[in-house]
Amino acid sequence: MTPARPAPTTAAVTVVGIGADGWDGLPDASRTALCEAEVLIGGPRQLDLLPPECTGERIAWPSPLRPAVASLLTAHAGRRIAVLASGDPMFYGIGRALAEEADAVDVLPHPSSVSYAAARLGWPLEDIEVVTLVGRPTARLAAALHEGRRLLVLSADAATPGEVAELLRDRGFGTSRMRVLEQLGGAKEHASAETTAGDWPDSQPPGDPLNIVAVECRRAPDALRLGAVPGLPDQAYEHDGQLTKRHIRAATLGALAPAPGELLWDIGGGSGSIAIEWMRTHPSCHAVSIERDPARAERITRNADRLGVPGLRVVTGSAPVVLAELPTPDAVFVGGGLTAPGLLDACWEALPLGGRLVANTVTLESEALLADAYRRHGGELVRLAVANAVPVGGFTGWRQAMPVTQWAVQKTLNTPSGADR
Repeated sequence: MTPARPAPTTAAVTVVGIGADGWDGLPDASRTALCEAEVLIGGPRQLDLLPPECTGERIAWPSPLRPAVASLLTAHAGRRIAVLASGDPMFYGIGRALAEEADAVDVLPHPSSVSYAAARLGWPLEDIEVVTLVGRPTARLAAALHEGRRLLVLSADAATPGEVAELLRDRGFGTSRMRVLEQLGGAKEHASAETTAGDWPDSQPPGDPLNIVAVECRRAPDALRLGAVPGLPDQAYEHDGQLTKRHIRAATLGALAPAPGELLWDIGGGSGSIAIEWMRTHPSCHAVSIERDPARAERITRNADRLGVPGLRVVTGSAPVVLAELPTPDAVFVGGGLTAPGLLDACWEALPLGGRLVANTVTLESEALLADAYRRHGGELVRLAVANAVPVGGFTGWRQAMPVTQWAVQKTLNTPSGADR
């Protein structure tokens, strides 16, 4: 016997998860909350699942949804509000927005489509990566593509499976196995036959908009391998020579030390490689790439899209002029423009306690600036040198790349702020 659910706390809003099985799949607590509500808010499809005994005023979410949350709650303050959500409201659902806006929220969850899909496929949830494309670009899926990885893709609509197949083919994963699961948990539940992304027909008629795409990643042998740590192959980037090369890039990201949820300023973006690989370390990492050349700024956007971080913000302009308009960073990387008057000082002032600053240069003029910053603020000043093996006649020798001087520092209460150490 299922134990009784504790009595809900007094809540401004009750959020009720509902599945494709509709009213029949709801437990008593959820049914009671919906029947007693004076206001029922949800998508048209969800509201249509409710029987006549739910007599509250029915309000469909407008589009865009997120900006309307606060105003709807305010308009119906003092009334009993129930909000319908697909599956588990706190898993990529409306529950997050309501928790941020309402005085109190009581959540009555339902199994999510991800739980149903894992059960149908026999895939352990802990071994699956979930990628949502609801309200997000399909390109973000690219960052999750690794050989043998199992993915569950939350679809925006009926067109999403075809878009997923196209992206897989384009990124060298055309042999990946795909299945589309529709209306999970409902009477119209359906699973497509397994096929590959390469065999997914462009002429495939759209299925049900309520679907999830299961992908078992398989990389073509000749496709460029992109690992999960910084230091992607230089060939992964479109560039005009302005690119932090692979080994220096890996060392630079190591010094920047990205952590989940943090924001990076990438000043002098070039091809965007530092910002892109910062964002690839964790889905919650953010970055702003500042690039004064419009052609390069457009190239950064293309590289970010290609490598699975379409959320990278690209600002076309010169630092330090544009920095005042940006949100406070957790870390700053200066890869270009070091000689711009006041740039390093502006970056230092923008950093909060605990923030990190890393700057790279290959010129004597900029190196002198870094040496002065090291004298004033401390940190680490290192020289990075890389040599590549190249043919020398019938033999092999070393070709030395230009050495890179790197200054890395963390801002703490004990960090010197300007005086000589």
